[in-house]
Amino acid sequence: MSELILPTPPIGEAGPVKAWFEPVAIDTYQPMPPEKNPMFLNRRVYQGSSGRVYPLPFIDRIATQKIPRLWQALHIENEFIRVMILPELGGRIHIGLDKTNNYDFFYRQNVIKPALVGLAGPWASGGVEFNWPQHHRPGTFLPMRFDIEEHATGARTIWLNDRDRLSRLEASHGICLHPASAVLELKVRLHNCTLTTQTFLWWANAAARVHERYQSFFPPDVHFVADHARRAMSSFPLCQGHYYGIDYKGRAKHGVPEHEAPAHFKPTGDYQPNDLSWYANIPVPTSYMAIGSKQDFLGGYDHAAKAGFVHIADHHIAPGKKQWTWGNHNFGYAWDRNLTDGDGPYVELMAGVFTDNQPDFSFLHPGEIRQFRQYWYPIQQIGPAQAANISAAVSLKVADGRVQLGVAVTSVQPNCHITLSACGRTFWRIKSTLAPNQPLLHSLALPCGISPAALTLRVEDSAGTLLISYENSEAYAGQPPTPAVEPRLPATITSTDELYINGLHLDQYRHATRDPEIYWQEIIRRDPNDCRANNALGLRLLGRGLFSAATECFRKAVTRLTQRNANPRDAEPLYNLGIALQFQNDFDGAYDAFAKATWSAAWADVASMRLAELDCRNKNYAKAIERLTSRGLHQHNPQAAALYALAQAACGNSSEPPMQCTHEDAFYRPAFDDLMQLLGGGSIGCDTFTAMDLTHNVWRSGFLIVACKLLEQTIAHAAPGALPMLHYHLTRLYDVQAMPRKSRKHRKLAHKASTDFCFPWLLEDLITLQWAVTRDAKDCKAHYYLGNFLYAHDRGAEAMVHWKTAANLDPTNSIAWRNLGIAKFNVGSQPQQALRAFNRAIQAAPLDARLIYERDQLWKRLGYSPAKRMAKLLQHNELVHQRDDLCIELAALYNSIGQPQQALAILTTRHFQPWEGGEGLALGEYARARQLLAQDCLRSGDASQAVKHLNAALKPPENLGEARHLLANQSDIFYAMGCAQQSCGNPAVARQWWNRAASARGDFEQMAVKSVSIMTYFAIRASQALGHHNQARHMIASLENYARQLLKTQPTIDYFATSLPNMLLFNDDREARRNAYANVLLAQAAIARGRIAQGLISLNLALAIDPSYAPALMLKTQASVGRLGVNISNHRPKYRNRKDPHA
Repeated sequence: MSELILPTPPIGEAGPVKAWFEPVAIDTYQPMPPEKNPMFLNRRVYQGSSGRVYPLPFIDRIATQKIPRLWQALHIENEFIRVMILPELGGRIHIGLDKTNNYDFFYRQNVIKPALVGLAGPWASGGVEFNWPQHHRPGTFLPMRFDIEEHATGARTIWLNDRDRLSRLEASHGICLHPASAVLELKVRLHNCTLTTQTFLWWANAAARVHERYQSFFPPDVHFVADHARRAMSSFPLCQGHYYGIDYKGRAKHGVPEHEAPAHFKPTGDYQPNDLSWYANIPVPTSYMAIGSKQDFLGGYDHAAKAGFVHIADHHIAPGKKQWTWGNHNFGYAWDRNLTDGDGPYVELMAGVFTDNQPDFSFLHPGEIRQFRQYWYPIQQIGPAQAANISAAVSLKVADGRVQLGVAVTSVQPNCHITLSACGRTFWRIKSTLAPNQPLLHSLALPCGISPAALTLRVEDSAGTLLISYENSEAYAGQPPTPAVEPRLPATITSTDELYINGLHLDQYRHATRDPEIYWQEIIRRDPNDCRANNALGLRLLGRGLFSAATECFRKAVTRLTQRNANPRDAEPLYNLGIALQFQNDFDGAYDAFAKATWSAAWADVASMRLAELDCRNKNYAKAIERLTSRGLHQHNPQAAALYALAQAACGNSSEPPMQCTHEDAFYRPAFDDLMQLLGGGSIGCDTFTAMDLTHNVWRSGFLIVACKLLEQTIAHAAPGALPMLHYHLTRLYDVQAMPRKSRKHRKLAHKASTDFCFPWLLEDLITLQWAVTRDAKDCKAHYYLGNFLYAHDRGAEAMVHWKTAANLDPTNSIAWRNLGIAKFNVGSQPQQALRAFNRAIQAAPLDARLIYERDQLWKRLGYSPAKRMAKLLQHNELVHQRDDLCIELAALYNSIGQPQQALAILTTRHFQPWEGGEGLALGEYARARQLLAQDCLRSGDASQAVKHLNAALKPPENLGEARHLLANQSDIFYAMGCAQQSCGNPAVARQWWNRAASARGDFEQMAVKSVSIMTYFAIRASQALGHHNQARHMIASLENYARQLLKTQPTIDYFATSLPNMLLFNDDREARRNAYANVLLAQAAIARGRIAQGLISLNLALAIDPSYAPALMLKTQASVGRLGVNISNHRPKYRNRKDPHA
């Protein structure tokens, strides 16, 4: 078993707080190399919001064997606690140890075992992850810069910093320990260093190791909790209804149903089975977020170890309090195995700042800086806290006429005064010395006549200063909040205000499947000059690089704003207009817009910053300095400080320091420090993408020589994929400065650089690439990169033109062909041309297994038969076995053509790695193969072997990487087991299985609970087998009505979907998918009624839409051996069109 050994502090670390850098060896399952093909997952749902991953490199496989790896590690400790941080894993805290009792108050991972949970693939559990600016942190597996700061008080802070690759927002977080204190302090600084308003969330995601004796705790005023996006609510801590499909109210009344009982971590019986604060009670993956708390704490407590932790943050800005668990059942155990070797399950006790739900994003204006602090500390002995602050935590419970109280403190407190009073009268007091490892525990009888709700506990230090107090009042819970609902369609909304707010909500929350623009377009249809709608649409167009169209929208907004008064209250459209004009090189127009925007206090600072940049561009450095100093921007904004320093240097005043402040004041500013290093003749230390951002800042301000120096230095240590754009930017920079030799040099270097992982993303990249193809129309690589940018920014038709040009100029560019194929299918609606492009891509890169997979998915959409698809895949058998998705497809094809043994050979020998939210693929084909084999055995008269296969289907092997969700309906297997037992001559056992099938209701599909599904058919068949014909007829009618209603319903993706990691790049024909599904249901209803011919019509319609549709193919084989004795296996589909006449 792996074990992480912490190093001892260096001899030179002798102060009360020790902080040092020292690598540690941790057994690690390494992520495999990233995908070279860009991933345009524009409709992927991830953690309740957009799952777009471009421009991040994408990883979809983790090594299955661990190896020792030396990780960079930062260590900080004092006499009470020790913390270890891993800067190469997004700056997460990996270990939080209470030294006084050797208890890991944060979940301690002894291995690094990532699973496919992150936005770009790998994600590791444990410790504390800082989720920003979305969940999970996109840079969770990317390195951060770090530094160690010493304070005059003896405290020390480890600072970490990075920029998000997608939004380019900058974050610094400092992990600080103070002498003689058990408090771990987190200092956070968030900076929008981009030109426009961005959205963000911040959740500190602390993990705790759990078991049947671990309990989470929220403040006593938390009476209700919400699911993601507030789509569902529950009372708390006792759930009095259904939550995540589990009948907790029924559990409270009747106990836990036998099939829901956990195999491990069985509840001990001393807490109620509907209490959501206990991990052991929750059987399925579950999130809950506190609603409306006025308190500043949350935490977790291990009753077995008598230890836990508390988190503290100001609830006015940090209202978020959340717990997440994989669940105490087989599904959760599978994910536990995916994420650790032997450290067991965990819960995440998360604290949100400027957010109280997921997804729940806040706005961050351009140039805005937000600073805040969060705190954690360990507690011992006292149990879950009823009140906590940064000084102490207290517990107070009354049971059986006795008061149990506990007090834990965060520093040594000699001669504390602890009192217990009621109605203003103190009836108990004690003086005691307390310390973090010396809590107070006391039990006393509750005096007669005193209500527990009247109790007040106070803790004062020796000087009489209040440390903490708690009033044990019984707050009224009130009415449960109303769950959120999906916004109505724009045409049905009469209020333009509601239309605007709905669009703003979808945009702010980065909704993956609903377009905010249709709401604003509806406003503009009614009122073409509406200010807010034009401004909002202008920002969307600006973000896509459609500068002229954005300018038109902003001008309309300004026109309406100034219709009555030239001095509008809201200057945002003026500022945005200035940005759009600046990108079009209309610097005079931009200057005028920014100048007018300074009239508004809300936009004065950032508009002044833009004006100072333009002043520098015009070489009016004195004016720029005046602008920056008059508002004090250079004293608190690192970008402004850098511009100030550049302007001073240009004036010959470089000796004056622009920003006299400490790390504590600035919350760490490495980008500014880098620029100062460069101006002083030194070298920069930031990562490639931060350097590119700095370059564009100084370039925009006219400091072209500095911009060139930044890029030239960056080339030496460029990140994978960055070289082409570095050279293209230098090509343009030197051309602007009339330096043709250097410009030609870098153009040649841009052509020579590998295209691998070059995914342009910034608007400045767009401008440079457009310039490049204008200067050289035959620059195949510039066309290719430009296509990547355009497609990622929802400009698919333009991307298609550039990819076609790139592919024609360089036929060996497989990715250009592949991308062209995607665009031909999704944008051009030209599936045959898409297929030809994919064939060319594979011709250019015959060893790229992803291309084989994507072409097979294209064949699937084009209606290729399973036999034809399988024959094609077997021509690339070695490549197929490189990928999980291809192996699953091949297994599905084997099942489809009646070779389940071949499918099983694949499914039982490979270690599969599912994506979170995408579970069930390998498991589904495994169960299908076992059922097909069981049917073969029944045909041949070997019923006992059929039983063995069906038992195996119910107990899938661990190599599949997943287990069935508790709510997943297994009626198909139960019914088949009944049939097999009947054939074995065990009618009583058969009836038991049929009863299980017949009593099953609902299903769990695509991460949602459904009342009717394909599994309903097997409940019907089981009811018929049991002779329950009235029940069967009722279910048949329900199944048929549901199917017919489904055909009339517009198919949509669930508005509240949390995780649908559809990794396919081709647009899904939801109408065709719906028709196939509904026709299988109709076929099931007809066959269950004995109307075979009618059933065949519906079945053939489903197979005409998708010849590989597994439920339809399974129905053919099941009906041929089922208890109705119907053989329909020889019938062929008669309809090859994709349209359904029923619709």
